Amino acid sequence: MMRRIARALRRCRGRARDAGMSTAEYAVGTIAATAFAGLLYKIVTSSEVQKALLGIIQRALQLAQ
Repeated sequence: MMRRIARALRRCRGRARDAGMSTAEYAVGTIAATAFAGLLYKIVTSSEVQKALLGIIQRALQLAQ
């Protein structure tokens, strides 16, 4: 019985060492996603892309009539 408890405690300790890594990975992932969203925002709000999107929307509305 004591051996089982000792093994369980060792397993829990091993998991605790890696707990900080997943938090750091989530932080890096969040920063990367935010940077990608910022880049997409800059691209979509550029005048060339806005003109192209407006043209696509206008053509779609003309086809729907």
